[in-house]
Amino acid sequence: MIGYITLGTNDLARAAAFYDALLAEMAAKRVWDTDRGIGWGVSRGQPTLGLLVPFDGQPASPGNGTMVALMAGSREMVDTLHARALALGGTDEGAPGDRGGGFYGAYFRDPDGNKLCFFHFG
Repeated sequence: MIGYITLGTNDLARAAAFYDALLAEMAAKRVWDTDRGIGWGVSRGQPTLGLLVPFDGQPASPGNGTMVALMAGSREMVDTLHARALALGGTDEGAPGDRGGGFYGAYFRDPDGNKLCFFHFG
């Protein structure tokens, strides 16, 4: 049902470097690229994660209670992606671990403060 999600950035070049390196671990690549933003996915027509400089010209800020969760495919990939996010300058919001009910997740904030989760069921 989700086509795309966008998060705001105040530094598109920094965000591009962070997400290019991080999402390459998931075999995601840029599927669109403009002067205001970039979208990553596995292919056109599939869900996309985008980073945009806000259209209204105001500074981007993370939403309170807003989070994007990305399927990682395995517990090992959750661990790898979380470690990679931190190595690239993200901050820890919850180390990888079992959260109950077969849900294994790890939480972090990107350099703009946006909260994300990598997760795996099973």
